[in-house]
Amino acid sequence: MKYVLVTGGVVSGLGKGVTASSIGLLLQACGLRVTSIKIDPYLNKDAGTMSPFEHGEVFVLDDGGEVDLDLGNYERFLDVKLTRDNNITTGKIYQSVIDKERKGDYLGKTVQVVPHITDAIQDWIERVAAIPVDGKEGPPDVCVIELGGTIGDIESMPFIEALGQFSYRVGTGNFCLIHVSLVPVLNVVGEQKTKPTQHSVRGLRSLGLTPNILACRSTTELDVNVKEKLSRFCHVPEENIVTLYDVSNIWHIPLLLRDQKAHEAILKVFDLPCIPSKPVLGEWTARAQLCDMLNEPVRVAMVGKYTGLSDSYLSVLKALLHASVACRRKLVINWVSASDLEDATAIESPDVNRAAWDSLKSADAVLVPGGFGDRGVEGKIIAAKYARENNIPYLGICLGMQTAVIEYARSVLGLQNANSTEFDPNTKNPCVIFMPEGSKTHMGGTMRLGSRRTYFQVADCKASQLYGNQRFIDERHRHRYEVNPDMVLQLEKAGLSFTGKDESGRRMQIIELGNHPYFVGVQFHPEFKSRPGKPSVLFLGLIAAASGQLDALLKKSVGTKTNNGFANGMSASSPHRYGNGNLNGIHSNGNGKGLHV
Repeated sequence: MKYVLVTGGVVSGLGKGVTASSIGLLLQACGLRVTSIKIDPYLNKDAGTMSPFEHGEVFVLDDGGEVDLDLGNYERFLDVKLTRDNNITTGKIYQSVIDKERKGDYLGKTVQVVPHITDAIQDWIERVAAIPVDGKEGPPDVCVIELGGTIGDIESMPFIEALGQFSYRVGTGNFCLIHVSLVPVLNVVGEQKTKPTQHSVRGLRSLGLTPNILACRSTTELDVNVKEKLSRFCHVPEENIVTLYDVSNIWHIPLLLRDQKAHEAILKVFDLPCIPSKPVLGEWTARAQLCDMLNEPVRVAMVGKYTGLSDSYLSVLKALLHASVACRRKLVINWVSASDLEDATAIESPDVNRAAWDSLKSADAVLVPGGFGDRGVEGKIIAAKYARENNIPYLGICLGMQTAVIEYARSVLGLQNANSTEFDPNTKNPCVIFMPEGSKTHMGGTMRLGSRRTYFQVADCKASQLYGNQRFIDERHRHRYEVNPDMVLQLEKAGLSFTGKDESGRRMQIIELGNHPYFVGVQFHPEFKSRPGKPSVLFLGLIAAASGQLDALLKKSVGTKTNNGFANGMSASSPHRYGNGNLNGIHSNGNGKGLHV
């Protein structure tokens, strides 16, 4: 097994996740089987209890793991399925060691950070790296490990020590360290400054790790003299110093690494001369170029609660981008804070309310993503009503489906006090209720999580056609509340179709309106399985409906058997921390601030 470690220095947010994903893709394109591990030095057991404003979105895996959003980057770039163990946290490591101590596994020894914590980290890495992720037998060839945070962080010290030991444990030729660092350009001086990277590498070397490759983030390509200076002071060969400069969309990053022969440097460290040195990235290159060439816009109103930080909806944005490129449209996001649509905002801040409505009305489609808590819920209900009454293509995900059900009960059934018990525990018409098996005392990992099966109830509904007329599909869930099964018959009689249910028939998974161009709500999160070359079909349906292509798409989908795949011949990521003014090819209007756009 070969290991690539990606570390970061100087400042956070340089794009280690993108770099790690791109390196994995590059090695995969050379014919190697690749897996990935993300190390997060925080004490939380997982990302599940973190606020999106604190840490961005929570990415959900097939096995129900609630993990860092960078694992979404890995899955999208490599088209693999990872497990919860591919995300290592300080909390997980310490809990595993303490559990062993309580069982007496250490036979009376004093349990310490070194060697017990550091050994646990190394054992975890070796165990998880050997797990197949691509459906083939046997362990992968390479494991790309990303260490979160920056070199020098106190909380990451045990991991630095463990990885230093690990490099000796696996031996020369099996460990390659890539250090991602910043080479800033000061406006006053106008030249690229190497001192921050020099200090970062010096700190890394003092901790027992020596970089084999430097990946330098800068606005422009590194000057020749800058490379020479970095090579001299950081003890890294010039040919092993690559520039990750700003690009038009995120799919160019693997191509940057390829053009600078980063794969050859890695294969040389691994002593793998037999591996083809030219990666096969024809389809990837075509997609990156196509994304740059798109001019005709499709506007999607993102009506959410966390619009101030677009990382909160990263997978949704990526799924929209995948679908837009497949439909040959340039994605434009109209960010709409759900609470700005509400009557209270209209009274207190009429200009804000007017701007929110303008953004909503100028969109070609409306998407209401998931979320927790009652803030902005009435605004999401308003958005669902607007889309339903004005025949605007609508996709509701998780809470977005629930708010659509609440709106329908209020507007069509006339149940003005209809609500979810999450927001009104005493509502007389509970359209959405707490799941029977859910926990109200513990937060972490107590939801309905991971891959669950949905059975189609109607053969000719749009969702079924988009999925290739399959009998069932498997998608990932993350929710505590669900549609009240006791109100389903009443809603169905009023025209709301529950076209997808679980195996018991009691859990509502998909809703649709038949007399609408595209009005779909799903309890699951289809964005987590969308891939650049295989867009989620429900997002594809939304963009196709918004751009006048849905009928053609449905005709191509008829008779196609695919499991959450894109199989109609229209072909089309992530990361959020590179770009030259847009979010990886996504252009945004409104208040999607706070991110590197």
